[in-house]
Formats: sequence, C-alpha cells, structure tokens
Amino acid sequence: MANTIVAQEIWESKLAQRLDKPQNWKDVCDVLYTDTPTIVLPYISTGGEPAVSATYLTSVADRSDATKIVTLIDVTMSTETLQILTTNYDGVYVDYADQAQSYYAKIPALATLLGKKLGERIETIVMANHAAWTDVGDDGTGAPGLTTTQYTITANNIDDLIRGIYEQIQTANGFDLYNQNGGFCEWRPADWTKLTAYMQANGYSFADEALRNPNKIGKETMGLYHYVSTSHTANHLFAGIRGVQKLGLLATTFGKVYNNEHPASSTAGFRSGTGIYGRLDYGLKVQTNVKPVVFDVNVA
Repeated sequence: MANTIVAQEIWESKLAQRLDKPQNWKDVCDVLYTDTPTIVLPYISTGGEPAVSATYLTSVADRSDATKIVTLIDVTMSTETLQILTTNYDGVYVDYADQAQSYYAKIPALATLLGKKLGERIETIVMANHAAWTDVGDDGTGAPGLTTTQYTITANNIDDLIRGIYEQIQTANGFDLYNQNGGFCEWRPADWTKLTAYMQANGYSFADEALRNPNKIGKETMGLYHYVSTSHTANHLFAGIRGVQKLGLLATTFGKVYNNEHPASSTAGFRSGTGIYGRLDYGLKVQTNVKPVVFDVNVA
C-alpha cells in the first residue's frame, strides 16, 4: 500500500525575531537633531589663542616703572560647518490584499523593521568616517603610536592598545574633555573575546566582574567604555573621547515612517496598496581642534 497523508501545519502568528546589529552611535557621537541644513561650529584654534606674555614685570623695581604697559593680544575665532545634505532611505510596498490576508504584512511590523534598518545604517555611516579621525597603529615595536601600520590584537597585548589610546588622549591635552565625556573604543566581536580573556585573567573584582557578565556592552574598564560593533569598515576601529564626532540628523524626517497610499506605477496608473518608507538625512563632522582625540585604530 502507498498512502498519501496530508499533515496539519502550525504557523507562528508573527515574523521570527530578527538578529539586530549593535548600535552605539548615540553613545559615542554628539548627536544634533535639527531642521536646518547647516550648523555653524565656532572655535578658537591653538594658533588663534592670545599668547601669554612673560615680559611685563621682571623685578620688584618694574612695579613702579611708568613705562610698563599691558599689551592686549588679538584673538582669532574660526568656524567650521556641519551640513546635513546626505539622504538614505529604505522602503517596501504591500498590496492591500496582502495586508488583509497576512499576519506578516502588517504596516506596524514593517515600519519597525525599517526603523531598525536605518538605525543600523547610521552605525555603518559613523564607522565609515575613519578618514576624519587621527590614525593610530603599530609604531614598529608592537606598541601603539600615531601611524597607519596595522596593529595585530591578541589577548596579551589588547591592554597595551587600551593604554596607548589613553596615552594619545593625554598627549593631545584631552584631559578635561576626557573627564567630561569619557573615553571609548568600539571593538569587533573577536577583539571583545580577547578583551574578555584579558579581564578574566587579571585582578580580583576585575576578574569577577568579567566572569559574571563578560558580554556587557558599554562596560567601563581601564579608563575606556568598551562597545562591540559589527558595522566596522574592514581594518578600522573607532576610539577616543565620546561626543567629539558630531552627527547631525534632520529632526523632522528622522524616525518617521511615511505611508504612500496608491503609489504610482512604473508604467501607468497606480498600484493598489501602500508604500512604506523611512528616510535618513544626515551629516558628520569632526572639528579640527578636537581631531587629535578621536582615533582611527588601524588593525589587522
């Protein structure tokens, strides 16, 4: 005999949980929400600061010298601009019949997906801006330095790289800004594993914390906040002082999902359904005077 049996099927009532990419841009960037196309960023460069004079009084007798005068020094202010001119978007089309007949074609679920996709896109954009940062790499001795030579990270030297990042912040006179905002590094997952191995091998409460919660993102260790991203440009990590790289987002369009009922057909007439899309209008800027405290860590 050869029976043909049809078995019942059970379907989930909603789409499976999505594997969302990490998004750290709100923590590591200074995010500016605005509806203006250009943000003017004034600053005083080192060369434009008034110089301190060391020649006014050289002895007690100088105090009664009527010829001693204070010469006021000029100060030069400069400006740079952050322009919000670039647009990305993501969208889908859903037929009216599909919306009615499918649990999986509901507009709120698809709008949530678009929002996540655009947030992940920001993470990629932020990480791709490494040409605007200060290069850090292997100085030729296995130590971190201001070079583009790729640094090979291991569990034995990852602490050297962390100390090297902090050293470059100090060398660039980033003390006050570091104390205000904190330092950070965005690692690749494989680097995070090496960092966790280092933590678990050292210290007492230090090691205990690593053993209890080795995968906590945004963990503060050795003077830096540590994050994981899967959106790096190949061979480049992002590190330095938080909030130095400015990210401008157009406030009115950011986070908004647009519905277009009966969108036009590519041939003639219109389509019987809903077009759903979101857009991202953005700009990035690292100002010249603070570039020395954000780093493009060149890694193998």
